[in-house]
Amino acid sequence: MAYINIDGKKYEKELIELARAHTTGRGEGKISKEEAAELLKSANDGQSVTTTERETLSYIRENFPFTEAAASFFDAEMSKL
Repeated sequence: MAYINIDGKKYEKELIELARAHTTGRGEGKISKEEAAELLKSANDGQSVTTTERETLSYIRENFPFTEAAASFFDAEMSKL
């Protein structure tokens, strides 16, 4: 597993890159509900979501634009982790 440092904090590189891919290029530039589900699925690739994965998801939620539906879905799913 690869990591990336942002402002001195360690985050999971794959999740950050996935969020960047979903917010650049084609489309409206916001993470959709389907893309939010993909981020959550990617984080839950092992036996459980690690602390670093959880912190990375929180960073993504705070720093990347989400559609309204995606934000509601993502926040609800994050509260279950």
